Amino acid sequence: MANVDSIAVAPAEPDPTPRSGQAPRPSHPRGLSRVGALVAHAPAVLTDGAVIAFALFTVLYHLAFLGDLRPSVTFRIWLVACVVLAVVAVLRARRRARARTDSAPTDSAPAVPAEPDGARPATDRRLLIGALVAAVVAAVSAGAAGTSIDLTWWIPAVAGLLAAVGGLLLVRQAWLRGPVPTPAAPAPTAGQSAYALVVSALVGISSFFMARNTPDDVYYVGKSVWIAERDLIPLNDFLFSENVLPAMGSQPPIPSIEVFDGAFANVVGIHASSALWYVLLPIMAVLAALALWRLTHRWAPRRVLLAFTVAIAYLYLVAGDDAALGTFHLLRLHEGKGMFVSAVIPLMWLYLTEWFDTRSRRSLVLIVALSITAIGLTNTAAIILPMLVGAAGFAMLLVGRWKAAIVAAVAALAYPIGSLVVSRLVLGGMTATGADDAFFDAAYTYRRTLLFGVVGVISGLALWCGALLARRRTPALLAAGAALALSVLFVPGVLEVLSALSGISVVLWRVPWLLALPTLIGLLCTVRVPAPSRALRRAASGAIAVLLVASFALFATPMWSSKSWVEVHPRPTWKLPQQRQAIAFWIKGLDRPEGLLLAPKTIMRTTPIVTSEVRVVLPRDFYLVEYDLNSQFAKDRLLLSEFADGTASPTPAELTPALDRLDVGTICVYNGNRYARDTAPQLGYQEFAKRPSPGGMTCFRRAG
Repeated sequence: MANVDSIAVAPAEPDPTPRSGQAPRPSHPRGLSRVGALVAHAPAVLTDGAVIAFALFTVLYHLAFLGDLRPSVTFRIWLVACVVLAVVAVLRARRRARARTDSAPTDSAPAVPAEPDGARPATDRRLLIGALVAAVVAAVSAGAAGTSIDLTWWIPAVAGLLAAVGGLLLVRQAWLRGPVPTPAAPAPTAGQSAYALVVSALVGISSFFMARNTPDDVYYVGKSVWIAERDLIPLNDFLFSENVLPAMGSQPPIPSIEVFDGAFANVVGIHASSALWYVLLPIMAVLAALALWRLTHRWAPRRVLLAFTVAIAYLYLVAGDDAALGTFHLLRLHEGKGMFVSAVIPLMWLYLTEWFDTRSRRSLVLIVALSITAIGLTNTAAIILPMLVGAAGFAMLLVGRWKAAIVAAVAALAYPIGSLVVSRLVLGGMTATGADDAFFDAAYTYRRTLLFGVVGVISGLALWCGALLARRRTPALLAAGAALALSVLFVPGVLEVLSALSGISVVLWRVPWLLALPTLIGLLCTVRVPAPSRALRRAASGAIAVLLVASFALFATPMWSSKSWVEVHPRPTWKLPQQRQAIAFWIKGLDRPEGLLLAPKTIMRTTPIVTSEVRVVLPRDFYLVEYDLNSQFAKDRLLLSEFADGTASPTPAELTPALDRLDVGTICVYNGNRYARDTAPQLGYQEFAKRPSPGGMTCFRRAG
């Protein structure tokens, strides 16, 4: 059984990377050594610093409600606080460096011996074989469930649950037999960190040129624009009214990312959309890639650069569907939920790994800061984080780490859940109604997020074999806990129960976010293939990586494909269709009368991203469910938008009352909408502006 044993929580190959606590060998001039140390630690410094900084802004933003501070004032206070914290951090780092130099021993600290690679007990081998067989059955059947093959979802659900339980039992037994204390975590070398930094920089650069316009941008980006232009935080509706109507119940004002962008744009003096897409988005892309690198480095037992490369390739090559992780990584990072799944999730698994290994105060502080950052990005954090932390805590309880698990749970969940409770008590928010109340069962959830076919099979293998491939002890145990949690959620009926108990169905399809899936995908190429030499083992890992990337390229939709609803531009652009953007700016510059703008739906959805000064009849019809689709409020807007789109031809007698009730001052329609152009004068509107093709439009303003 040597071949099978070699992939189950096997010890890593000898790693030349210095271990934490082990003194490096001085083989370079002191100046070069310092530069190398700075490069090696740069990913950790950048990501940890960003987490603490954004957590600080989120806390200041929440406190600003008490003093009714303007966002620009909060932002300036935050800047000063960041400078102070940075100075303190530098001074403390210098003191620690001097202390280490003064107390450094003459010889390197001895490395903790690795777990012997002897013969496994027969029960272990049988359990391993059973877990692997169940994992393969689950992955193949789950991937086939979305194809023409007619399979009941009970097959992957039961097989996946068996694989997850078997994997958890295996890593638990390996933990209990393992060395105490836990082997020190590997520290990244300067070369490894340099590679990660270069790749992350390229990811950030690519964000300039790919644009995916999503309907949600009218809310998220539109809110930033509204804040930047008014230097106020809208606690009420800002899309249909001027902060007058009740806010959408599903969007309590807890997240701070839109406020940060708006305040930053206001202070710097640039357009909020430019601030978001030209400044903040590239930074977020770099940080998300570095977060992925750090977890991959911590969890991969070997071939860390190869695993990281495969993980990045997965994100770029597997997009297409609206729920695929690739669409959230780079294309939707500016929406807080994209940054949550792409950066917060891997960092939370990393910080939990460090906490359970070291139980250091630093790790606990980072967990708290990351939980605040998470809720500052999206309300979804209050739903996904308890699942993630619960999975990790349950795994640690199985090996007796119950105190550490409880402390971690409190640290990770207190602020997100507390802020939601306070918001609900004060504002009565966080409810789902109408179209927001959509529900997807386990099979459809798998197909939406982990996909189907060849890519779905690979995702299933990463999910159910990840614990057997991860670095032993804490990484393997946490990966096993995550696999078990998601396997339970994939059992038919479980999501239905959660939906009934929580009353919020719209986010339950996001439960696979609790996995660090890109990292687990990368771990597939680290399997220890039996070979007579280290060179052949490396070659085998490289071949697996090539097969994985080739599978993504052949059987998935890449990020830059039009099927991913993406436009690739030769220059940096806003994430909007360029013609719609130009039309919205053209309308903004017109001499318009007071009142709302009626235009085609796509233009009205674009306008709030360009300016909050032009209020539109219907920013997005999806949001009307918040205000009762049967109300006159909704019916008027739907009637007029269909008229402007040219999809309906209501009579002047039907249009006039709706125009009066909504106080429409300007009507702009495409030149091809002949009925609207002919009818507008009959409604008391005069033509006053004409835009040539392409995107030719005619605008009418209210007479008198």
